Amino acid sequence: MFPWLLVSWAVNAVVLGVTGWLLPGVTFHGSAWTVIIAAAVFGILNTVLKPILKLITFPLALVTLGIAWFFVSLFTLWLTVVLVPKFDIHGFWNYVAATAIIWALDRIVDAIVAPARRVAT
Repeated sequence: MFPWLLVSWAVNAVVLGVTGWLLPGVTFHGSAWTVIIAAAVFGILNTVLKPILKLITFPLALVTLGIAWFFVSLFTLWLTVVLVPKFDIHGFWNYVAATAIIWALDRIVDAIVAPARRVAT
């Protein structure tokens, strides 16, 4: 369990770093430590808060065909920005693009890592 937590943290750091590299409105102010701390905070929020928010917004997700959950992801990203100094996302559309990029990269990495995780357990 613990090694996969470290893998998840590293993947979050890479995904956030790539997102910052792709979008000029996403900045870490040149600090690798900011990326690492943001990855840890983002991972904790996704593990603890996101499932609770998804449960609460389930009726809305049914009505909107799941679009509400995109905004749950966007909210966890916004909360990460609020909690981590030197991690900034400027503008609503940068939040939307960053959320979409993070989602897409997470799906790609999960497709690669998930078979290894099943073998290891």
